[in-house]
Amino acid sequence: MDAKTKEMLTKKTTLRDQINSDHRVRAMLDRYMEVSANLRDLYEDKDGMRKDELNAISGPNEFAEFYNRLKVIKEFHRKHPNEICVPMSVEFEELMKAKDNPSEEAQNLVEFTDEEGYGRYLDLHDCYLKYINLKGVEKLEYVTYLSTFDQLFDISKDRKNAEYKKYLEMLLEYLQEYTDRVKPLLDQNELYGKILAEFEKKWESGMFPGWPKETSSALTHAGAHLDLSAFSSWEELASLGLDRLKSALMALGLKCGGTLEERAQRLFSTKGKSLESLDPSLFAKNPKAKGPKKDSERNKESAFLEAQIYEYVEILGEQRQLTHENVQRKQARTGEERDEEDEEQPSESESEDEDNEIIYNPKNLPLGWDGKPIPYWLYKLHGLNINYNCEICGNYMYRGPKAFQRHFAEWRHAHGMRCLGIPNTAHFANVTQIEDAVSREYSNSSQIYINHPIHAMHRVN
Repeated sequence: MDAKTKEMLTKKTTLRDQINSDHRVRAMLDRYMEVSANLRDLYEDKDGMRKDELNAISGPNEFAEFYNRLKVIKEFHRKHPNEICVPMSVEFEELMKAKDNPSEEAQNLVEFTDEEGYGRYLDLHDCYLKYINLKGVEKLEYVTYLSTFDQLFDISKDRKNAEYKKYLEMLLEYLQEYTDRVKPLLDQNELYGKILAEFEKKWESGMFPGWPKETSSALTHAGAHLDLSAFSSWEELASLGLDRLKSALMALGLKCGGTLEERAQRLFSTKGKSLESLDPSLFAKNPKAKGPKKDSERNKESAFLEAQIYEYVEILGEQRQLTHENVQRKQARTGEERDEEDEEQPSESESEDEDNEIIYNPKNLPLGWDGKPIPYWLYKLHGLNINYNCEICGNYMYRGPKAFQRHFAEWRHAHGMRCLGIPNTAHFANVTQIEDAVSREYSNSSQIYINHPIHAMHRVN
Protein backbone atom coordinates (compact mmCIF):
# COMPACT_ATOMS: atom_id res chain seq x y z
CA MET A 1 0.00 0.00 0.00
CA ASP A 2 2.96 2.29 0.70
CA ALA A 3 4.25 1.83 -2.86
CA LYS A 4 0.80 2.56 -4.27
CA THR A 5 0.51 5.74 -2.19
CA LYS A 6 3.92 6.95 -3.38
CA GLU A 7 2.95 6.27 -6.98
CA MET A 8 -0.32 8.18 -6.69
CA LEU A 9 1.38 11.18 -5.01
CA THR A 10 4.07 11.42 -7.71
CA LYS A 11 3.57 14.47 -9.93
CA LYS A 12 2.72 13.62 -13.55
CA THR A 13 3.80 16.19 -16.11
CA THR A 14 2.48 14.56 -19.28
CA LEU A 15 -0.49 12.48 -20.36
CA ARG A 16 1.87 9.55 -20.96
CA ASP A 17 3.08 9.79 -17.36
CA GLN A 18 -0.50 9.82 -16.06
CA ILE A 19 -1.55 6.78 -18.09
CA ASN A 20 1.59 4.82 -17.20
CA SER A 21 1.15 5.70 -13.52
CA ASP A 22 -2.46 4.51 -13.56
CA HIS A 23 -1.36 1.21 -15.11
CA ARG A 24 1.34 0.73 -12.44
CA VAL A 25 -1.26 1.34 -9.71
CA ARG A 26 -3.59 -1.10 -11.45
CA ALA A 27 -0.83 -3.74 -11.53
CA MET A 28 -0.28 -3.26 -7.78
CA LEU A 29 -3.99 -3.49 -7.04
CA ASP A 30 -4.39 -6.62 -9.17
CA ARG A 31 -1.46 -8.29 -7.38
CA TYR A 32 -2.82 -7.25 -3.99
CA MET A 33 -6.29 -8.62 -4.83
CA GLU A 34 -4.78 -11.87 -6.13
CA VAL A 35 -2.82 -12.48 -2.91
CA SER A 36 -5.80 -11.47 -0.76
CA ALA A 37 -8.02 -13.92 -2.64
CA ASN A 38 -5.47 -16.71 -2.08
CA LEU A 39 -5.37 -15.94 1.65
CA ARG A 40 -9.16 -15.95 1.85
CA ASP A 41 -9.28 -19.35 0.12
CA LEU A 42 -6.72 -20.71 2.60
CA TYR A 43 -8.74 -19.55 5.60
CA GLU A 44 -12.00 -20.85 4.14
CA ASP A 45 -10.25 -24.24 3.77
CA LYS A 46 -12.60 -25.58 1.10
CA ASP A 47 -10.26 -28.49 0.30
CA GLY A 48 -9.76 -29.39 4.00
CA MET A 49 -5.94 -29.17 3.82
CA ARG A 50 -5.70 -26.60 6.62
CA LYS A 51 -7.77 -28.77 8.92
CA ASP A 52 -5.58 -31.82 8.17
CA GLU A 53 -2.48 -29.70 8.81
CA LEU A 54 -3.71 -28.56 12.21
CA ASN A 55 -4.69 -32.10 13.18
CA ALA A 56 -1.23 -33.37 12.20
CA ILE A 57 0.72 -30.85 14.29
CA SER A 58 -1.59 -30.96 17.31
CA GLY A 59 -1.67 -34.75 17.75
CA PRO A 60 0.32 -36.91 20.21
CA ASN A 61 3.37 -37.10 17.88
CA GLU A 62 3.75 -33.38 17.26
CA PHE A 63 7.55 -33.37 17.74
CA ALA A 64 8.06 -36.25 15.34
CA GLU A 65 5.86 -34.43 12.81
CA PHE A 66 7.90 -31.26 13.32
CA TYR A 67 11.24 -32.97 12.63
CA ASN A 68 9.84 -34.80 9.62
CA ARG A 69 8.74 -31.48 8.11
CA LEU A 70 12.06 -29.86 8.94
CA LYS A 71 13.81 -32.71 7.13
CA VAL A 72 11.62 -32.19 4.04
CA ILE A 73 12.39 -28.45 4.03
CA LYS A 74 16.16 -29.01 4.33
CA GLU A 75 16.03 -31.61 1.56
CA PHE A 76 14.20 -29.19 -0.72
CA HIS A 77 16.75 -26.41 -0.16
CA ARG A 78 19.62 -28.86 -0.69
CA LYS A 79 18.21 -29.73 -4.11
CA HIS A 80 17.30 -26.11 -4.93
CA PRO A 81 19.97 -23.94 -3.27
CA ASN A 82 19.24 -20.85 -5.40
CA GLU A 83 15.47 -20.87 -4.88
CA ILE A 84 14.37 -17.55 -3.41
CA CYS A 85 11.03 -16.13 -2.34
CA VAL A 86 10.25 -12.65 -3.62
CA PRO A 87 8.07 -10.64 -1.21
CA MET A 88 5.35 -8.49 -2.71
CA SER A 89 7.14 -5.35 -1.51
CA VAL A 90 10.13 -6.28 -3.69
CA GLU A 91 7.84 -6.66 -6.71
CA PHE A 92 6.53 -3.15 -6.14
CA GLU A 93 10.06 -1.78 -5.66
CA GLU A 94 10.99 -3.18 -9.06
CA LEU A 95 8.07 -1.25 -10.58
CA MET A 96 9.30 1.96 -8.95
CA LYS A 97 12.87 1.38 -10.18
CA ALA A 98 11.60 0.89 -13.73
CA LYS A 99 9.80 4.22 -13.42
CA ASP A 100 12.90 6.04 -12.16
CA ASN A 101 15.13 4.53 -14.88
CA PRO A 102 12.76 4.33 -17.84
CA SER A 103 13.61 2.23 -20.84
CA GLU A 104 11.62 2.42 -24.08
CA GLU A 105 9.54 -0.53 -22.90
CA ALA A 106 8.82 1.14 -19.54
CA GLN A 107 7.79 4.37 -21.28
CA ASN A 108 5.23 2.51 -23.40
CA LEU A 109 3.37 0.37 -20.89
CA VAL A 110 0.27 0.40 -23.12
CA GLU A 111 -0.05 -0.07 -26.86
CA PHE A 112 -1.72 2.73 -28.82
CA THR A 113 -1.97 3.36 -32.55
CA ASP A 114 -0.28 6.42 -34.05
CA GLU A 115 -3.71 7.97 -34.56
CA GLU A 116 -4.52 7.63 -30.84
CA GLY A 117 -1.46 9.61 -29.76
CA TYR A 118 -0.92 7.55 -26.59
CA GLY A 119 -4.42 8.11 -25.24
CA ARG A 120 -4.96 11.65 -26.45
CA TYR A 121 -7.29 10.88 -29.38
CA LEU A 122 -9.80 8.25 -30.50
CA ASP A 123 -9.25 6.17 -33.62
CA LEU A 124 -12.74 5.43 -34.94
CA HIS A 125 -11.85 4.92 -38.60
CA ASP A 126 -12.82 1.21 -38.62
CA CYS A 127 -16.13 1.95 -36.90
CA TYR A 128 -16.73 4.80 -39.34
CA LEU A 129 -16.23 2.51 -42.35
CA LYS A 130 -18.62 -0.02 -40.82
CA TYR A 131 -21.21 2.71 -40.23
CA ILE A 132 -21.21 4.24 -43.71
CA ASN A 133 -21.67 0.76 -45.20
CA LEU A 134 -24.87 0.16 -43.25
CA LYS A 135 -27.95 0.03 -45.44
CA GLY A 136 -30.05 3.19 -45.44
CA VAL A 137 -27.79 5.44 -43.34
CA GLU A 138 -26.68 8.86 -44.48
CA LYS A 139 -23.14 8.98 -45.85
CA LEU A 140 -21.05 11.31 -43.67
CA GLU A 141 -17.52 12.63 -43.60
CA TYR A 142 -15.31 11.35 -40.78
CA VAL A 143 -15.26 14.69 -38.96
CA THR A 144 -19.08 14.81 -39.01
CA TYR A 145 -19.25 11.21 -37.80
CA LEU A 146 -17.13 12.15 -34.77
CA SER A 147 -19.79 14.69 -33.76
CA THR A 148 -22.81 12.47 -34.35
CA PHE A 149 -21.81 8.82 -33.86
CA ASP A 150 -23.54 8.69 -30.46
CA GLN A 151 -26.84 10.09 -31.76
CA LEU A 152 -28.17 6.58 -32.22
CA PHE A 153 -31.67 7.66 -31.24
CA ASP A 154 -31.94 9.57 -34.54
CA ILE A 155 -31.67 6.34 -36.55
CA SER A 156 -35.13 5.05 -37.40
CA LYS A 157 -36.19 1.83 -35.69
CA ASP A 158 -36.79 -0.06 -38.95
CA ARG A 159 -33.10 0.37 -39.90
CA LYS A 160 -31.83 -1.16 -36.66
CA ASN A 161 -31.29 -4.64 -38.09
CA ALA A 162 -28.70 -7.39 -37.55
CA GLU A 163 -25.95 -5.45 -39.36
CA TYR A 164 -26.68 -2.41 -37.22
CA LYS A 165 -26.31 -4.57 -34.10
CA LYS A 166 -22.92 -5.81 -35.34
CA TYR A 167 -21.87 -2.18 -35.81
CA LEU A 168 -22.94 -1.38 -32.22
CA GLU A 169 -20.96 -4.36 -30.91
CA MET A 170 -17.88 -3.24 -32.83
CA LEU A 171 -18.15 0.35 -31.59
CA LEU A 172 -18.78 -0.70 -27.98
CA GLU A 173 -15.88 -3.17 -28.02
CA TYR A 174 -13.51 -0.41 -29.16
CA LEU A 175 -14.77 2.10 -26.56
CA GLN A 176 -14.48 -0.46 -23.74
CA GLU A 177 -11.00 -1.55 -24.80
CA TYR A 178 -9.84 2.05 -25.27
CA THR A 179 -11.25 3.05 -21.86
CA ASP A 180 -9.38 0.13 -20.29
CA ARG A 181 -6.14 1.50 -21.75
CA VAL A 182 -6.74 5.18 -20.96
CA LYS A 183 -8.53 4.81 -17.61
CA PRO A 184 -7.27 1.51 -16.15
CA LEU A 185 -8.52 2.36 -12.64
CA LEU A 186 -12.14 2.58 -13.79
CA ASP A 187 -14.13 -0.45 -12.60
CA GLN A 188 -15.97 -1.46 -15.77
CA ASN A 189 -17.83 -4.29 -14.02
CA GLU A 190 -19.36 -1.81 -11.59
CA LEU A 191 -20.10 0.54 -14.49
CA TYR A 192 -21.88 -2.28 -16.34
CA GLY A 193 -24.15 -2.92 -13.35
CA LYS A 194 -25.01 0.76 -13.08
CA ILE A 195 -25.83 1.04 -16.80
CA LEU A 196 -27.95 -2.12 -16.69
CA ALA A 197 -30.00 -0.91 -13.70
CA GLU A 198 -30.71 2.49 -15.30
CA PHE A 199 -31.47 0.90 -18.66
CA GLU A 200 -34.02 -1.57 -17.21
CA LYS A 201 -35.96 1.28 -15.58
CA LYS A 202 -36.06 3.35 -18.78
CA TRP A 203 -36.88 0.36 -20.98
CA GLU A 204 -39.80 -0.77 -18.82
CA SER A 205 -41.24 2.75 -18.73
CA GLY A 206 -40.74 3.26 -22.48
CA MET A 207 -38.49 6.28 -21.85
CA PHE A 208 -35.30 4.95 -23.44
CA PRO A 209 -34.23 7.30 -26.29
CA GLY A 210 -34.97 5.96 -29.77
CA TRP A 211 -37.05 3.03 -28.53
CA PRO A 212 -40.44 4.37 -27.39
CA LYS A 213 -43.14 1.94 -26.30
CA GLU A 214 -45.59 1.30 -29.09
CA THR A 215 -49.03 2.53 -28.07
CA SER A 216 -50.58 -0.06 -30.35
CA SER A 217 -48.49 -2.98 -29.15
CA ALA A 218 -51.38 -4.72 -27.39
CA LEU A 219 -53.53 -4.54 -30.53
CA THR A 220 -50.71 -5.45 -32.86
CA HIS A 221 -49.55 -8.49 -30.92
CA ALA A 222 -52.96 -9.86 -30.01
CA GLY A 223 -54.89 -8.78 -33.09
CA ALA A 224 -58.18 -6.90 -32.95
CA HIS A 225 -61.12 -7.52 -35.28
CA LEU A 226 -62.44 -4.62 -37.32
CA ASP A 227 -66.03 -4.16 -38.46
CA LEU A 228 -65.79 -3.50 -42.21
CA SER A 229 -69.47 -2.60 -42.66
CA ALA A 230 -68.69 1.05 -41.89
CA PHE A 231 -66.20 1.28 -44.79
CA SER A 232 -67.20 1.60 -48.44
CA SER A 233 -63.72 1.51 -50.02
CA TRP A 234 -60.18 0.47 -49.22
CA GLU A 235 -59.14 4.15 -49.27
CA GLU A 236 -61.26 4.71 -46.15
CA LEU A 237 -59.55 1.77 -44.48
CA ALA A 238 -56.15 3.25 -45.33
CA SER A 239 -56.94 6.26 -43.13
CA LEU A 240 -56.70 3.99 -40.05
CA GLY A 241 -52.94 3.64 -40.45
CA LEU A 242 -50.50 0.75 -40.74
CA ASP A 243 -50.71 -0.52 -37.16
CA ARG A 244 -54.51 -0.79 -37.01
CA LEU A 245 -54.66 -2.56 -40.37
CA LYS A 246 -51.94 -4.96 -39.28
CA SER A 247 -53.89 -5.74 -36.11
CA ALA A 248 -57.09 -6.47 -38.07
CA LEU A 249 -55.24 -8.69 -40.56
CA MET A 250 -53.55 -10.63 -37.76
CA ALA A 251 -56.93 -11.21 -36.10
CA LEU A 252 -58.09 -12.92 -39.31
CA GLY A 253 -54.84 -14.88 -39.71
CA LEU A 254 -53.97 -13.05 -42.94
CA LYS A 255 -50.63 -11.74 -44.14
CA CYS A 256 -50.03 -8.39 -42.47
CA GLY A 257 -47.00 -7.07 -44.37
CA GLY A 258 -46.75 -4.69 -47.31
CA THR A 259 -47.48 -1.01 -47.83
CA LEU A 260 -50.44 0.87 -46.39
CA GLU A 261 -52.37 0.52 -49.67
CA GLU A 262 -51.66 -3.23 -49.95
CA ARG A 263 -52.83 -3.88 -46.41
CA ALA A 264 -56.00 -1.83 -46.90
CA GLN A 265 -56.84 -3.61 -50.18
CA ARG A 266 -56.14 -7.04 -48.67
CA LEU A 267 -58.38 -6.35 -45.68
CA PHE A 268 -61.17 -4.78 -47.77
CA SER A 269 -61.20 -7.84 -50.06
CA THR A 270 -62.50 -9.89 -47.11
CA LYS A 271 -65.64 -7.74 -46.67
CA GLY A 272 -68.80 -9.87 -46.76
CA LYS A 273 -66.85 -13.12 -47.21
CA SER A 274 -66.23 -16.07 -44.93
CA LEU A 275 -62.68 -17.19 -44.15
CA GLU A 276 -63.27 -20.47 -46.03
CA SER A 277 -64.06 -18.62 -49.27
CA LEU A 278 -60.91 -16.47 -49.20
CA ASP A 279 -57.92 -17.10 -51.45
CA PRO A 280 -55.48 -19.37 -49.52
CA SER A 281 -52.58 -17.18 -50.68
CA LEU A 282 -53.90 -14.37 -48.45
CA PHE A 283 -53.26 -16.35 -45.27
CA ALA A 284 -50.02 -16.13 -43.33
CA LYS A 285 -47.86 -19.26 -43.49
CA ASN A 286 -46.78 -20.95 -40.25
CA PRO A 287 -47.56 -18.08 -37.90
CA LYS A 288 -45.24 -18.03 -34.90
CA ALA A 289 -46.72 -16.83 -31.66
CA LYS A 290 -43.29 -16.13 -30.25
CA GLY A 291 -42.28 -13.81 -33.09
CA PRO A 292 -43.15 -10.51 -31.40
CA LYS A 293 -41.46 -11.63 -28.21
CA LYS A 294 -38.27 -12.53 -30.09
CA ASP A 295 -38.35 -9.19 -31.88
CA SER A 296 -38.75 -7.42 -28.55
CA GLU A 297 -35.78 -9.31 -27.10
CA ARG A 298 -33.62 -8.45 -30.10
CA ASN A 299 -34.65 -4.81 -29.85
CA LYS A 300 -33.82 -4.79 -26.15
CA GLU A 301 -30.35 -6.22 -26.81
CA SER A 302 -29.63 -3.50 -29.39
CA ALA A 303 -31.00 -0.81 -27.08
CA PHE A 304 -28.77 -2.00 -24.23
CA LEU A 305 -25.74 -1.80 -26.51
CA GLU A 306 -26.75 1.79 -27.25
CA ALA A 307 -27.10 2.53 -23.51
CA GLN A 308 -23.53 1.33 -22.91
CA ILE A 309 -22.21 3.38 -25.82
CA TYR A 310 -23.90 6.52 -24.45
CA GLU A 311 -22.15 6.02 -21.10
CA TYR A 312 -18.70 5.37 -22.57
CA VAL A 313 -19.01 8.40 -24.85
CA GLU A 314 -19.63 10.52 -21.74
CA ILE A 315 -16.58 9.04 -20.03
CA LEU A 316 -14.41 9.72 -23.10
CA GLY A 317 -15.89 13.16 -23.78
CA GLU A 318 -12.52 14.95 -23.51
CA GLN A 319 -10.77 12.55 -25.91
CA ARG A 320 -13.66 12.86 -28.33
CA GLN A 321 -13.51 16.66 -28.32
CA LEU A 322 -9.73 16.64 -28.85
CA THR A 323 -10.11 14.10 -31.68
CA HIS A 324 -12.68 16.28 -33.43
CA GLU A 325 -10.43 19.34 -33.14
CA ASN A 326 -7.39 17.37 -34.30
CA VAL A 327 -9.18 16.05 -37.41
CA GLN A 328 -10.45 19.54 -38.24
CA ARG A 329 -6.95 20.94 -37.81
CA LYS A 330 -5.49 18.29 -40.13
CA GLN A 331 -8.15 18.93 -42.77
CA ALA A 332 -7.38 22.65 -42.71
CA ARG A 333 -3.77 22.02 -43.68
CA THR A 334 -2.44 21.40 -47.16
CA GLY A 335 -0.72 18.15 -48.12
CA GLU A 336 2.63 19.95 -48.02
CA GLU A 337 2.01 21.20 -44.49
CA ARG A 338 0.99 17.73 -43.32
CA ASP A 339 4.18 16.21 -44.78
CA GLU A 340 6.27 18.86 -43.03
CA GLU A 341 4.47 18.18 -39.77
CA ASP A 342 5.22 14.44 -40.06
CA GLU A 343 8.90 15.12 -40.76
CA GLU A 344 9.26 17.64 -37.93
CA GLN A 345 7.13 15.80 -35.36
CA PRO A 346 8.15 17.22 -31.95
CA SER A 347 8.84 14.98 -28.99
CA GLU A 348 6.18 14.71 -26.32
CA SER A 349 8.17 16.75 -23.80
CA GLU A 350 8.59 19.54 -26.36
CA SER A 351 4.89 19.50 -27.21
CA GLU A 352 4.05 19.63 -23.49
CA ASP A 353 6.36 22.64 -23.08
CA GLU A 354 4.59 24.34 -25.98
CA ASP A 355 1.22 23.60 -24.39
CA ASN A 356 2.39 25.14 -21.11
CA GLU A 357 3.88 28.22 -22.80
CA ILE A 358 2.03 31.43 -21.91
CA ILE A 359 0.67 33.11 -25.07
CA TYR A 360 0.14 36.89 -25.17
CA ASN A 361 -3.60 37.23 -25.78
CA PRO A 362 -4.99 40.36 -24.04
CA LYS A 363 -8.32 40.30 -25.96
CA ASN A 364 -8.92 36.62 -25.18
CA LEU A 365 -9.23 35.70 -28.86
CA PRO A 366 -9.83 32.06 -29.88
CA LEU A 367 -6.75 30.08 -30.88
CA GLY A 368 -6.20 28.92 -34.45
CA TRP A 369 -4.88 25.56 -35.70
CA ASP A 370 -1.32 26.68 -34.90
CA GLY A 371 -2.20 27.40 -31.27
CA LYS A 372 -1.93 31.17 -31.70
CA PRO A 373 -4.73 33.78 -31.42
CA ILE A 374 -6.62 34.36 -34.68
CA PRO A 375 -6.59 37.88 -36.25
CA TYR A 376 -9.02 40.36 -34.69
CA TRP A 377 -10.73 41.13 -38.04
CA LEU A 378 -11.47 37.42 -38.52
CA TYR A 379 -12.80 37.28 -34.96
CA LYS A 380 -15.28 40.09 -35.75
CA LEU A 381 -16.15 38.74 -39.21
CA HIS A 382 -17.39 35.42 -37.83
CA GLY A 383 -19.24 37.08 -34.97
CA LEU A 384 -17.10 35.35 -32.36
CA ASN A 385 -17.53 38.36 -30.09
CA ILE A 386 -21.18 37.28 -29.58
CA ASN A 387 -21.75 34.58 -26.98
CA TYR A 388 -24.77 32.25 -26.99
CA ASN A 389 -25.79 30.43 -23.83
CA CYS A 390 -27.55 27.03 -23.89
CA GLU A 391 -29.18 25.90 -20.64
CA ILE A 392 -29.78 22.39 -22.03
CA CYS A 393 -25.99 22.00 -22.48
CA GLY A 394 -25.42 22.90 -18.81
CA ASN A 395 -25.20 26.67 -19.51
CA TYR A 396 -22.34 26.09 -21.93
CA MET A 397 -21.31 29.23 -23.83
CA TYR A 398 -20.89 29.12 -27.63
CA ARG A 399 -18.91 31.73 -29.53
CA GLY A 400 -20.47 32.96 -32.76
CA PRO A 401 -23.67 32.04 -34.60
CA LYS A 402 -22.01 29.27 -36.63
CA ALA A 403 -20.84 27.31 -33.58
CA PHE A 404 -24.19 27.94 -31.91
CA GLN A 405 -26.21 26.52 -34.82
CA ARG A 406 -23.84 23.59 -35.24
CA HIS A 407 -24.03 22.57 -31.58
CA PHE A 408 -27.68 21.45 -31.87
CA ALA A 409 -26.45 18.37 -33.78
CA GLU A 410 -23.44 17.72 -31.53
CA TRP A 411 -22.98 15.37 -28.59
CA ARG A 412 -23.26 17.87 -25.72
CA HIS A 413 -26.71 19.14 -26.73
CA ALA A 414 -27.85 15.62 -27.64
CA HIS A 415 -26.82 14.41 -24.18
CA GLY A 416 -28.71 17.26 -22.51
CA MET A 417 -31.85 16.40 -24.45
CA ARG A 418 -31.39 12.73 -23.60
CA CYS A 419 -31.19 13.58 -19.89
CA LEU A 420 -34.52 15.39 -20.25
CA GLY A 421 -36.01 12.33 -21.96
CA ILE A 422 -36.67 14.32 -25.14
CA PRO A 423 -35.61 13.23 -28.67
CA ASN A 424 -33.16 15.64 -30.29
CA THR A 425 -35.18 16.16 -33.48
CA ALA A 426 -35.62 19.13 -35.83
CA HIS A 427 -38.82 19.96 -33.92
CA PHE A 428 -36.60 21.31 -31.11
CA ALA A 429 -34.19 23.33 -33.29
CA ASN A 430 -33.00 26.59 -31.67
CA VAL A 431 -34.55 25.64 -28.29
CA THR A 432 -31.99 26.34 -25.56
CA GLN A 433 -34.11 26.63 -22.40
CA ILE A 434 -35.09 23.50 -20.47
CA GLU A 435 -38.58 24.83 -19.72
CA ASP A 436 -39.23 25.58 -23.41
CA ALA A 437 -38.08 22.11 -24.48
CA VAL A 438 -40.21 20.33 -21.87
CA SER A 439 -43.33 22.36 -22.68
CA ARG A 440 -42.87 21.79 -26.42
CA GLU A 441 -42.44 18.04 -25.87
CA TYR A 442 -45.59 17.98 -23.72
CA SER A 443 -47.66 19.80 -26.34
CA ASN A 444 -46.25 17.60 -29.11
CA SER A 445 -47.10 14.40 -27.17
CA SER A 446 -50.62 15.66 -26.52
CA GLN A 447 -51.12 16.41 -30.22
CA ILE A 448 -49.93 12.91 -31.21
CA TYR A 449 -52.32 11.37 -28.69
CA ILE A 450 -55.28 13.40 -30.01
CA ASN A 451 -54.48 12.64 -33.66
CA HIS A 452 -53.98 8.89 -33.10
CA PRO A 453 -56.41 6.92 -35.38
CA ILE A 454 -58.05 5.10 -32.45
CA HIS A 455 -58.81 8.34 -30.58
CA ALA A 456 -59.92 9.98 -33.82
CA MET A 457 -62.46 7.16 -34.33
CA HIS A 458 -63.79 7.65 -30.80
CA ARG A 459 -64.30 11.36 -31.49
CA VAL A 460 -66.19 10.58 -34.72
CA ASN A 461 -68.42 8.07 -32.94
